[in-house]
Amino acid sequence: MLATCALWLAGCAQPPKPSAGEDAWSGRLALQIEGQDAQSFSALFELQGNAQAGALALLSPLGNRLAQLDWKDGHAQLTSAQETRSSDSLEGLLQEVTGTRIPVAALFSWLQGTQTTTPGWRADLSRIAEGRLVAHRNDPMPQATLRIALTR
Repeated sequence: MLATCALWLAGCAQPPKPSAGEDAWSGRLALQIEGQDAQSFSALFELQGNAQAGALALLSPLGNRLAQLDWKDGHAQLTSAQETRSSDSLEGLLQEVTGTRIPVAALFSWLQGTQTTTPGWRADLSRIAEGRLVAHRNDPMPQATLRIALTR
């Protein structure tokens, strides 16, 4: 499924530039899902905003835009060269695309260095000052690991 996802994630939209004082991160991310249908995905990323409104651009190692994800006001949209998907929930759209639940609100807290508890997930923030974040999901199955290496 992630191979299919990667194929339709090949878009070319430009993310909006962060406003002064807006939270913004960039770097590399990798998502690995264990189990019978094991999958993995990695990309460069540019993220800005918060759990309520923001934008995420996924980029290839050569800097080509793979996809653009935008969300605000209870609406999320993923745009790629092949298609556009929409949902009334960012978490719902991410689960549809990746096959696993990503705790969006907790993720933004983790990126800011705040340990936030979310059911089934455990985040290791011991290296967040170095720009490294690892989060593991053990429940529900299958297990998943999200790794982020920040560049700024």
